[in-house]
Amino acid sequence: QVQLVESGGGLVQPGGSLRLSCAASGSIVSINAMAWYRQAPGKTRELVAAITSGGSTNYADSVKGRFTISRDNAKNTVYLQMNSLKPEDTAVYYCRALGVVAGTGADFGSWGQGTQVTVSS
Repeated sequence: QVQLVESGGGLVQPGGSLRLSCAASGSIVSINAMAWYRQAPGKTRELVAAITSGGSTNYADSVKGRFTISRDNAKNTVYLQMNSLKPEDTAVYYCRALGVVAGTGADFGSWGQGTQVTVSS
């Protein structure tokens, strides 16, 4: 079983910055992709940014130029640097990882528990 633990959420004023972290642990052979999703009240969960093991990235149009996703493969950790935050960025942010577990060699897809980001003055 693979666990994801997120940290770094909080309350920030418009225009401010936050950095989210998500560390994966467990019997992991490899993590092919890691991503951040978010879900605002009354809305569906949406992809914010994703990164492959090779470093290829993609972003939602709403965060391009403001958010940066990165990862440390040695630590099985993904980060989301969020700058120029807006009130509409307020949501619960979830980490997602896709990869292969040890032993069975089966694919896994795990979610973190979520971390609240609130942008408000």
